[in-house]
Amino acid sequence: MAAVAVVPAAMAGGRSLLRRGRSWAMLGSKEFNSLRFPSYAPLRVCHSEVEAFRPGGVVCEAGADKNVVEAVKSAIDMARRASVRRTVQHTNFLTPPVVKEALAALEKLADIKAVAQGGYPEAERCRISLGHPDVLEASPDVISAVRISGNFQFDPCAHGDFLGAILGTGIVRDKVGDILLQGEKGAQVLIVPELVDFIVSTLVKVGNVSVSCTEIPLLALEYEPPRTKSLRTVEASLRVDALASAGFKISRSKLVGMISNGDVRVNWSTVTKNGAALKTGDLISVSGMGRLKVGEIVETRKGKFSVELIKYL
Repeated sequence: MAAVAVVPAAMAGGRSLLRRGRSWAMLGSKEFNSLRFPSYAPLRVCHSEVEAFRPGGVVCEAGADKNVVEAVKSAIDMARRASVRRTVQHTNFLTPPVVKEALAALEKLADIKAVAQGGYPEAERCRISLGHPDVLEASPDVISAVRISGNFQFDPCAHGDFLGAILGTGIVRDKVGDILLQGEKGAQVLIVPELVDFIVSTLVKVGNVSVSCTEIPLLALEYEPPRTKSLRTVEASLRVDALASAGFKISRSKLVGMISNGDVRVNWSTVTKNGAALKTGDLISVSGMGRLKVGEIVETRKGKFSVELIKYL
């Protein structure tokens, strides 16, 4: 079992071990036995992998983006603190790949409960709340919603216009969740509760349109489930190049080129191999072409696969 290499200053009793010239690597296990995490391994980054907290290490999927790796490290460090202090801590809004990788790593931890929420079903950007199961008993109230109202009938604004206006007030991106466009009426924005009053008093214009902001309950969000269209294809394998080319109706050679350019993702992670196998529930996204989900998979009598592909419109 590995001892944690961080000690609160208050435990030094006024005589910092660093001041006495001792490095943490030299500290004996007996000195900080009370700060050990059972079966947790120290966190380290090795190329595209993140190993932490279990004897063999919890690993991010190969090829994970460096920013994703660093964000997962931050979430794990937060889990460490929550475990030691028996408190509940919350991340900022995280991107889908970070949420996916972080939850996969955090579920390996003993005595830690992780709750991800984005304010509404199918939310992409989510916050993760971390705490001991005895402390984190329900979904915390860590997300607020704001309605941005204005007359956009003759001057429509896109997602980027609303996001740019919000960031222009000084709010940083990770404090903002999803933005739900409401056509000519404006938009609804998910945001951290502590910034609601600020955005209500500060955001007065989006593009060339004057706006007003009002806090609304999450239950008042006007969210419509995404429209989809299903199709079925029969393929010799479940390779990503086979299913994606069938779902997006492009040649496999073109799809392979897009994989090489880093334009294809599965479950928010960039695909690096043409032959990566897919399964039911996997989400494929191709830059500039949209997304589709792998539905039911049935093996035929001839050993091929009849696959349902659900395309988001």
